[in-house]
Amino acid sequence: MALDVGEVRIGVALSDETETLASTLTTLKAVGPRRDAQSVAALAREHAAGELVVGVPYRLDGSVGPQAERVLAFVERLRRSLRLPVSTWDERLTSVEAAQRLAAAGVKRRQRRSRIDGAAAALILQEYLDSRRATPAAPAPGSDA
Repeated sequence: MALDVGEVRIGVALSDETETLASTLTTLKAVGPRRDAQSVAALAREHAAGELVVGVPYRLDGSVGPQAERVLAFVERLRRSLRLPVSTWDERLTSVEAAQRLAAAGVKRRQRRSRIDGAAAALILQEYLDSRRATPAAPAPGSDA
């Protein structure tokens, strides 16, 4: 499961069972860190998520700005309240890419605003899944590999 955390909305995405394809699940209205964490935890339980990936909006130069600080604080809250691994992912420009993809798919401008966070979460998750497949697993200790 992946999140694109914004001040107004939180996009949520899931992968298929083979962890190959990511798709938008829903968009939550952000109401506050405590209640948002509870909502995410409920979704994670409902969908039997094995891991949570949260996009962090670093600045273009890689530094941590105010929004990234808020997201990282939310990540720490999630780590304390969930019984599953919580990872972060550099999500620079995923919202821009999500908007471009929605526009290319013919989604009207008014509808894009409500769909962009979920689409960005799906991009975050897809990038994460792709990176895991691209990184070969280390051989087990004592194996001949």
